Amino acid sequence: FPSHDRWIHHIHDYGYKRLFSNVTIFRQLLETFVNEPWVKELDFNSAETVDHSFISEAYRETESDLIYKLKLNEQDVFIYVLLEFQSSVDRFISVRILNYITSLYVSLIKSGQVKDKLPPVFPIMLYNGDAKWTAPESVAETIEYHDVLRSYGIGFQYLKIAENEYSAETLLQIQNIVSTLFLAENHYNVEQLEYELLELFEKEDRTAVNLYRDWE
Repeated sequence: FPSHDRWIHHIHDYGYKRLFSNVTIFRQLLETFVNEPWVKELDFNSAETVDHSFISEAYRETESDLIYKLKLNEQDVFIYVLLEFQSSVDRFISVRILNYITSLYVSLIKSGQVKDKLPPVFPIMLYNGDAKWTAPESVAETIEYHDVLRSYGIGFQYLKIAENEYSAETLLQIQNIVSTLFLAENHYNVEQLEYELLELFEKEDRTAVNLYRDWE
């Protein structure tokens, strides 16, 4: 049986996946922390979670994943979010994320959902550990003499969102559910968080705010 601390940590981790399974919170993550122009074109009304996980048994205690399917200009796109909870930094995590993405593609092909071309999958790694994230964000950086391979090499890259890289000042300026979550994780101040929660109740979706409150 897991220790009490590990059990508490597991509940915390599960709560993260539950939080970001809420479309309002997921939308805030993308619109606030993904600086890509196509995010504004996403149809979040069409967003649905894919009930599938590609995390291997060896990593189930330190990470979780969440897959969203939604429309971009009437076409299906997928957003793959790896929720990374381990305190140490895995230098080769880009390889694992690539494996998860290709596993998703194989699943889509086997299920008959692909007719001509595969849908785009945008990979996000959301890290809430204490250590500074130092792992390469592209597979190319982990391969010796990758430049020799040129176009035959692997050019895959994920988007890193490391919560501990955002200052309290930056998060307080954003003032939404996701920024308040990051604030609670990295700049814990009870009085400040109570104030922020009251502010959220005034302007945010109540269901999403209640999810965050229950997570706390």
